[in-house]
Amino acid sequence: MPSWLIYTLVTLAAYIGMEFMAWFTHKYVMHGFLWKWHEDHHQPKHEKEGFFEKNDRFFLVFAIPSMICYITGSATPHFWLFFVGVGISLYGLTYFLIHDVYIHRRFSWFKQLDNPYSRAILRAHGAHHAKRTKEEGESFGLLVVNPKFFKKRPKKEDEALIKNNVA
Repeated sequence: MPSWLIYTLVTLAAYIGMEFMAWFTHKYVMHGFLWKWHEDHHQPKHEKEGFFEKNDRFFLVFAIPSMICYITGSATPHFWLFFVGVGISLYGLTYFLIHDVYIHRRFSWFKQLDNPYSRAILRAHGAHHAKRTKEEGESFGLLVVNPKFFKKRPKKEDEALIKNNVA
């Protein structure tokens, strides 16, 4: 098998694996023992002070393994680890663009997309943010969305659910 194909598959596997890691970390770490870091992310926008949230620390938490993979992959014979770092970084970029830019509109780089998948992501995240506490949450992932969020809803109900993302 050509090395470019192996490295592409390793990158893709790391990227896909990060969706599970993001779900696991969100459910058991962010809504668990590090709730103090994540709590402000569940507050309405008008209750927050400044642009940054304590929750933004998780950017570094996820960047560290990527950095370690870049360094280890470059400095050892295990070059494939470099591409694990690439997969983690690409997922981080995707997460930033979808979560911070598209869902929460922390930057106004692009407006609402309007297709069934993008609306399902907004609904799922809106359902997650409907809870202001660490308990009883749902929809902890980002890219894998429960099929129930693809169902068409009355416009008022849909807008209320999506509003939880930018409130």
